[in-house]
Amino acid sequence: MAEETIKPEKNKAPESRAAPKARTSNGLKLADQEEKPLEDTVVKVFRCSKVVKGGRRFSFAALVVIGDRAGTVGIGYGKANEVPMAVEKGVKDAKKSLHKIALVGRTIPHRIDGKYRATKIVLVPASPGTGVIAGSSARAVLEYAGVQDVLTKVYGSTSAKNVVKATLDGLLRLRNKEMVESLRGVSIKALTVAN
Repeated sequence: MAEETIKPEKNKAPESRAAPKARTSNGLKLADQEEKPLEDTVVKVFRCSKVVKGGRRFSFAALVVIGDRAGTVGIGYGKANEVPMAVEKGVKDAKKSLHKIALVGRTIPHRIDGKYRATKIVLVPASPGTGVIAGSSARAVLEYAGVQDVLTKVYGSTSAKNVVKATLDGLLRLRNKEMVESLRGVSIKALTVAN
């Protein structure tokens, strides 16, 4: 009788890919918050047509914003021959570039200018109840980042791609009190204004 060799079975659990970690622009970690599910929205769908022998051939591109409405946001861009595929690619691209934003309650810590190419956007903190005063492109980024009270003004090009990237640039350059203290190695006291 031939001897049978039995190989021990490997009990490996399927490897699960963890969600990409959000990162800050300066490498400092913000206070850990509860992990919330990511939501996505399509800012704009671009249609391009190519004239061929049989007529026109259309292709689509989707500009997508994803975020958890609690300080994490990302933008993505996807191109395909059909809109749903373009949106899917855009969401996948946005998940690769998630960023953590410094917020103070419902608003941003201070006034900041965001810039991308010919577009400049000014973000100003607002009092509770103001809401997001912004155009559709900037509104998508701000709302999905978790900002609920802010004033904005766009100068220069109002192209959706530029405005979205300029808004993200402004949000990434925000610094809250704790971040400034750790960067400078000092403690900052609140200013009291004498009447």
